Amino acid sequence: MNISTKGRYGLRAMLDMAMNGSGEPIPLSAVAQRQGISEGYLEQMMALLKRAGLVRSIRGAQGGYTLGRKPEEITVKDIFICLEGPIAPVSCVDEQLEGDCDRQEYCSTRVVWNEVKIAIGSVLGKYTLADLIKMEAAHGGGNCCCAKR
Repeated sequence: MNISTKGRYGLRAMLDMAMNGSGEPIPLSAVAQRQGISEGYLEQMMALLKRAGLVRSIRGAQGGYTLGRKPEEITVKDIFICLEGPIAPVSCVDEQLEGDCDRQEYCSTRVVWNEVKIAIGSVLGKYTLADLIKMEAAHGGGNCCCAKR
């Protein structure tokens, strides 16, 4: 299973905003430059993140984006579900698609896929942006993909 660039870049962008924002709006161009991500691609992700309430946009000359909640209230799972969709590895354990499989009542492999989904959700839900910032600080700062350059 691979995480798409949308999930990886989205997490990097959110962490960048958490690390480099002091409550002031951050221009998307600044995040794009620090992260080496196309501004157009970031705009697409920000639209999804905004719809989920994870970021807010401020218009105008001093505009940009801010986090929609405190870093300690945004989990990696929140970001991934917003950008990647459900974390279910197969459709039969996706709550939105349950019932699609006519074998799910007696399928023994469904148990395995459900455990995979739970394990992934547990790991992604365990970490917040604040946790990632603390990890960066513990590693001496400046080395993360989100450090100011």
